Amino acid sequence: MGLLFFPRATKNLRRIWAFQSILLLNIIMILSIDLSIQQINSRYIYQYIWSWIINNDFLLEFGYLIDPLTSIMLILITTVGIMVLIYSDNYMSHDRGYLRFFAYMSFFSTSMLGLVTSSNLIQIYIF
Repeated sequence: MGLLFFPRATKNLRRIWAFQSILLLNIIMILSIDLSIQQINSRYIYQYIWSWIINNDFLLEFGYLIDPLTSIMLILITTVGIMVLIYSDNYMSHDRGYLRFFAYMSFFSTSMLGLVTSSNLIQIYIF
């Protein structure tokens, strides 16, 4: 909201926004690596599903599915996202759309992680 209504005030928050985005993506990468190590050691598929819509003939479930391929893709997405954010921090330092770019990159990374961990097609379309 601050990007839309207070562009001059948020201009001072550039480095804080970049640091926060990179830090959170690093935390997610560490969790992805831990999840991948768990997948290698135990070879279990983690799946959590809860019913979203229950009808007589229609059942829509919402959850996540983590298998070995998903854990590898989680590491790939977070690593590439971190590299893009670090590179673009200096590259876009004098650009007017700096904060908007970092917001879009954060939303894109979140969307890609949600897409990879989706357990069904309806959930893929949501992300």
